[in-house]
Formats: sequence, structure tokens, C-alpha cells
Amino acid sequence: MKLGSIKYLAGEGVKNTWSNRLMTIASVGVLVACMVIIGLAVLISENVSKAIGNLEQQNVVMAYMKDYSWALYDNDTDDTSSETTEAESTEEADKNGIKASDYVIHNEEEAKALCDEIAKLPNVAEVIFVSSEEGLNSVKESMLEGQEEYFTFLDDEYGNPISCAAKIKMKDMALFGQTVEKIREMDAISAIQSYDDLAEKINSIKTGLGVAGVWIIAILVLISLVIVSNTIRVTMYTRKLEISIMKAVGATDAFVRIPFVVEGMLIGLISALIAEGILYFCYRVSTETIISTLGTNDIVKYGDMAWILLALFMAIGVLAGIIGSVIMISKYLKKEGSEFAAI
Repeated sequence: MKLGSIKYLAGEGVKNTWSNRLMTIASVGVLVACMVIIGLAVLISENVSKAIGNLEQQNVVMAYMKDYSWALYDNDTDDTSSETTEAESTEEADKNGIKASDYVIHNEEEAKALCDEIAKLPNVAEVIFVSSEEGLNSVKESMLEGQEEYFTFLDDEYGNPISCAAKIKMKDMALFGQTVEKIREMDAISAIQSYDDLAEKINSIKTGLGVAGVWIIAILVLISLVIVSNTIRVTMYTRKLEISIMKAVGATDAFVRIPFVVEGMLIGLISALIAEGILYFCYRVSTETIISTLGTNDIVKYGDMAWILLALFMAIGVLAGIIGSVIMISKYLKKEGSEFAAI
């Protein structure tokens, strides 16, 4: 096809858009509404994902170690059923009756070595060593004012009842349970404090958001196709005689189809630009209200998503225009396009 013909057909598509401007405005309005809803769904999903990501970072696992404090306060062993080696039987106990063989972690170096071992697990993102002193201070800080005096009995004789621990962060919350079990199986771990229910809820929310987002976008894209198709149908029937005459004198299907494709694409592109502007204004007003009310800046910035959303809107608009126009004109050319061919 010659360049002159392409220019002519593209011009016809633009003329069709203006000639049927009332239907074009209606189509643009509906398409803009669909795109704005899609954009809001994307932005809400991104903000929820960001919030869940922050929640995941807070959902840590505390793995407590079998150290001296564990042997002194928490180790409930049945001495009558346990077998002891000759070395263990001759081992001297301290003033509290604790032997070195009664616990696994004897010093900070061994505790940090255990942390390094945990860090090698596939789903572990970060491991932080928490000493007994840090653990006790954390407990004191979490208590109400004046309750620190409850810990005055912790002198040199009784020591610190809190064992040293490993603070563990996960990579994938879907593998949370499996990773916890692997940590629990380690000999030097006495107990694990975790929030399994929270991990399951986080994973469920992420999955639900993904499924809901796909369905919302799919439904609205389908609506966009129907709207563009109806607009092209109106244009097609207003030019019914002209199309039949062109077919009668030998015009190809592509020659007849291109103006309608251009019209559909133009409607989609105009809708995309308008939707981007409306969404920017609505999101800016909403975020400013949230920031001023809640005093938080932990919100996805529109600038980070602007080009992604514009590309998404343009893709939806162009595809809806092309597919909708091609479907309608193809059906017409197949069934009725030659009804005036005998004139």
C-alpha cells in the first residue's frame, strides 16, 4: 500500500472520530472510567504490597539457644532415663548444679557460629545475634514505667533467665513454616517464637490481591472492547453504502478496515491521556489527605508509577481499539459488505 493511501485512510479515521463525536465522547467517557478504575486498582495493590512488605520485615522469628540460662531455668530433663558418658559423669558441676555438657552454646562465639549456620538456610534473608543482656533490656523497655523493679532479683547469683537468641527474617513468607521447622530441628535451638498465623494471613492477602487484580483488569478490558466495538459499529453503519461501493469497485478488506482501526486507536489514546490526568489529580488529593490525617509518608508516589500506568492505559486503549474495530468490520465485511455490489 502506498504512503499516500495510508495518509488518506488515516485521515478518514480521524474524520470518522469527529463525524461521530457524540458517540466518540460517550466511548471516551466509559473508557476513561474503566482505565481510572484499573489505575486505582494498581495503585491500591502497590500500596498494600508495600504495607505487607513492611509487615513482613517486622514478622521476625526469634530462635532461642540452649545456653547456660536455658540449662538453669528451662532445661527439664529426666536424669533417671538419661544416659551419661564416663566423661560426663566425672564432670564437675558449678554452684547451681549445671555442667558444661548440660547445654550446647557455651560462649558468644559459638552463638554467632550458630547464627551463621542459620543464615545459610535457603529462605533466610537475615540473621541478627541477640545476646542475653540485649534480650533482657528489650523486655524491660517493653514494660510499663516502674515495672523494671520486678527484675531486681536478677543478681549475680541467679543470673539472666533469658537465653541468647537469633533474630531471623524470611525472604518468602510462603515458605515460612518449612523454614521454621528446619531451624527447630537444629540441636542448639531450644525454642522458637514466631507468628505462624500472621505469616499465613500475609501470604493469603498477597495471593488474594493478585487474583482480584487480574479479574478486575480482565473484566474492565472486556468492557473497553465492547464500548469500542459499539462505537465502530455506529460509524460502520453510517458509512454502509460507501463501504459497499468501495467493495464493488475492488477495494480490499484492508483498505476498508484501516480507517476504523485508526478511529478505534485514536479513541483509546485520547482515553489513556485523559485517564492519566484524572488519576493523577485524584491520587494526589487522596494521598495529601492521608498524609495530613495519619501523618505518614509510607505511600507509593505517583511519579514512580506514572509512566507504567500511562503505558498500561495506552496499551489497553490501542489494543481495545484495534481488536474492537477489527472484529466489527470483519463481521460486517463477511456478512453484509457486498449487499450493494450489484449496483
